[in-house]
Amino acid sequence: MSTGIAWLKHLSKRRGRKIFYQALRMYRFHQTPFEDIVSNILQTTQKYGASFTFPIVASVATQKPELLKQIIESHNEIAIHGYQHVKYTLISTERQDADLRHAIETFKHLGIPFHGFRAPYNAYGPSTPSLIEKCGFIWDGGLGYSKENRTKTQLFRISQDGRELSFLCFPLDELSDDLMIDERNYLLQDMKIALRRRIDEARKLNGLVAFDLHPIRIGQPEFIPVLEDLISYGTNVGGWFPTVSQAIERNLAKSDWNGHEFCCLLTGDIDNFYFRDYLKRLY
Repeated sequence: MSTGIAWLKHLSKRRGRKIFYQALRMYRFHQTPFEDIVSNILQTTQKYGASFTFPIVASVATQKPELLKQIIESHNEIAIHGYQHVKYTLISTERQDADLRHAIETFKHLGIPFHGFRAPYNAYGPSTPSLIEKCGFIWDGGLGYSKENRTKTQLFRISQDGRELSFLCFPLDELSDDLMIDERNYLLQDMKIALRRRIDEARKLNGLVAFDLHPIRIGQPEFIPVLEDLISYGTNVGGWFPTVSQAIERNLAKSDWNGHEFCCLLTGDIDNFYFRDYLKRLY
């Protein structure tokens, strides 16, 4: 199945007749240059000593390699988000394997280090976890979005065919930016309150909370105050905001959150840099 058809089916299921309005919203968001979007995020995280993890589609990454290097040099993290933005549940194991390997080779060619993976749409087929392990990823950032994993508060591994797989996962909160902005039409204050509640829950449990905040939305001038409020509030109540790989390394070595009361992971996928590429997914 083509990437475009996969995207259209996914969007139709989630948005129904709102597809047209979603396209208009994304057109408006893409009027902000992606360099500005990333700069807004990096300036905000650096202000509080926080980090951000960006899963990026490999075919998209080739369009702006210097921007990726800027992200790495600012002590943030990049992960693989497939070579193409296609639902793995709709393609064969062989095509998934080819997509993953093409993405890995692309990142190596660009000289961009990576340790983690998130499947496009957070969609995993039955064979996807074993392919992730086979490719040598240290962590996965999408399996934690399933209903049975969202409520966990610590890093975890999954089992398949009677054995525990080697890579680590983390719970991914339901409160993504597209849920709050596109579907629930939250005002800025609504977003701040909702995210603070999640922070308070993680703090009480001395646990981990992770958010999927797409740069195309959260990096907009109108929404960057939400990101700043999240980090500022979380930092003030004892939170640690590392990259995913930093959190895993510290937690495995010391079984704690680097001396902090809880850990908050900020992640956000980059699916495309230009509206024309977003639009191509319609055909």
